[in-house]
Amino acid sequence: MDRKFRVAVVGATGLVGETMISVLEERDFPVAQLYALASERSLGRSVSFRGRSYPVRELKTFDFAQCDFALFSAGAAVSREHVPRALAAGCLVIDNTSEFRYREDVPLVVPEVNPQALAGIGTSGIIANPNCSTIQLVVGSSRSTTPPASSASTSRPTSPSPGPAGRRSRNSRVSRSRR
Repeated sequence: MDRKFRVAVVGATGLVGETMISVLEERDFPVAQLYALASERSLGRSVSFRGRSYPVRELKTFDFAQCDFALFSAGAAVSREHVPRALAAGCLVIDNTSEFRYREDVPLVVPEVNPQALAGIGTSGIIANPNCSTIQLVVGSSRSTTPPASSASTSRPTSPSPGPAGRRSRNSRVSRSRR
């Protein structure tokens, strides 16, 4: 693939945003330009990508016309406010929050399971994904040689991601477990 993409990561200084940036690097995704976006609180910080430091930019004033697509991972309220701005600027949105999961015009995609759902992106310009525990369940079920049970009869213990509390929540759990 010769094409390279201009990618914005919304919530870049959070635990999920940092992980998204790491995965882009680990998978050698063709990134021409990375835009690390976060709230005003994160200004002055930077993120590392492929040995280079990228300054964190303020989401509120960012012009999404600079991007081919944006990965949103800063919570549903942030997506509700800023995804329309990104779409209006012609930027494709991949939303990792709960904000758009239940909209009929937004495909809910787990690439390992239903990549064909991307054909349904239509005019929304948004791709949503299920929550973390659902992704693990459907990926595991899709690899099974036996047909998966219906969702009504499937029960699995899960450990959800820290959510908006991110690193604070994780660090709090770790310090409590060491007592």
